[in-house]
Amino acid sequence: MFKWISNMVHKAIDEAVDKGVERLIRDQYIENVFELVTGTKKVGAINLVENVMRASQGKPPGRPLGSHLHFSPWEKLLFNPVHLTTFPTPDTEAISTSVVIGRRAKKPLEISIPIMIAAMSYGGALSKHAKIALARAASMVGTATNTGEAGLMEEERKEAKLLIGQYNRGGWLNQPEQYKRLDAIEIQLGQGAQGSSPQRAKAEKIGPEYREVFGLEEGEDAVIHSRLPGVDTKEQFIALVRRLQDETGVPVGLKIAATHLLEQELSIALEAGVDFVTVDGAEGGTHAAAPILEDDLGLPTMFAVRRAARFLSSQGAKDVSLIAAGGLVTPGHFLKALALGADAVYTGTAALVAMIGDQMTEAIPFEPPVDLVIYSSKMTDALDIDRSVTNLTNFLNACVHEMELIAYSTGKTHLSQFTVQDLCALDPFLAPALDVELGFISTADQAKYYAALAAGAGTTPRREQGLLDGVKPQAGETPQEPAEPTLH
Repeated sequence: MFKWISNMVHKAIDEAVDKGVERLIRDQYIENVFELVTGTKKVGAINLVENVMRASQGKPPGRPLGSHLHFSPWEKLLFNPVHLTTFPTPDTEAISTSVVIGRRAKKPLEISIPIMIAAMSYGGALSKHAKIALARAASMVGTATNTGEAGLMEEERKEAKLLIGQYNRGGWLNQPEQYKRLDAIEIQLGQGAQGSSPQRAKAEKIGPEYREVFGLEEGEDAVIHSRLPGVDTKEQFIALVRRLQDETGVPVGLKIAATHLLEQELSIALEAGVDFVTVDGAEGGTHAAAPILEDDLGLPTMFAVRRAARFLSSQGAKDVSLIAAGGLVTPGHFLKALALGADAVYTGTAALVAMIGDQMTEAIPFEPPVDLVIYSSKMTDALDIDRSVTNLTNFLNACVHEMELIAYSTGKTHLSQFTVQDLCALDPFLAPALDVELGFISTADQAKYYAALAAGAGTTPRREQGLLDGVKPQAGETPQEPAEPTLH
């Protein structure tokens, strides 16, 4: 009986496949189901589905976690191990990992590792369980977590040994009784995944605890404005920075979406006397944003970090800390951002994925794993806080250990010692853009290679390192006249 059924099933499948292939071959292309394959390839699977969502809903689809595009080619940068020119660090020596944010503040922020938990708000993005787990794990490894654009949640303040709070465009953490309880204040003017676009959470989606933390009345929407309330001029921003510094003594910094206007923006920030700057690249994550904001706005993290570091150096702002954010998901990304000039990094999406870890099975296959941490989802109570803390703590410790391994191989004793001279680039565009030497040309021949390029193109390629005032040229990058047109 079983053999008979098996043969029947086999025959049915064979006939179905035969007829399907026959139709693919014989049908005119315009009537052929295969057109769906070519159409999808032309438009792209993500664009196809999102356009259908736009047509069905009549509004921008709120895509979670940021852009799927990889603007920063981190894989084209590699670290340079040493053997004889400089010897590797002895394995008996410990690698230092601590960082001080806002060195000139009355009460600087001291963290044990250069990785912090990115701004992800309670209510507007994450559940209370998720925020508690993030804060507790950050405390266990000696780093800071960030409130995001929210009010001050008591449970988060209790769990977080070091809490950075955002003075935000919604106005929910902008009162002295709240911001005076923070370990650092980050004035939030924008973010990589959304720029400074306005946002609104409808009252019907806001629960009692959410309203309490945000100070909202019954039936009141939660609105994030495009501008910070009360800051409509440069002078008002400068006054705000100085007032917060005087009132609290903690580091007061600025968070902006990375932009091609970066140097102009940072110039005003330096005039205000900020203690740190957070630059959030176009790859930054978010709870939900219109795809056009995630895919078509801002500046990639890699270029933003280097430009910001170069500008701060040229202005002599060595005590202003630079924090990199946006699409940083691996230990390699973190360490390369430090080498490009950041003092510390934020990670958000990677932290959430690590935190959920082995709990994903609670959601899949019928719900997305992020439902375990999103405020408005039906699965937030399924998140095990203790397991989440263990997972995230393990992840952060493992990341730092991997970064330490590179430090041994490159002869460093502190993660803060990494510079662009510890990198080589595999791409002739990235090298001058980031002040990094090309990996396929010897150090001695770098200048000759660029002289040959200049002679061939009739113009001199712009090499920022060593050509901008106040920035010391790297070894092998002394500006030269293009004396020889070819390499020998």
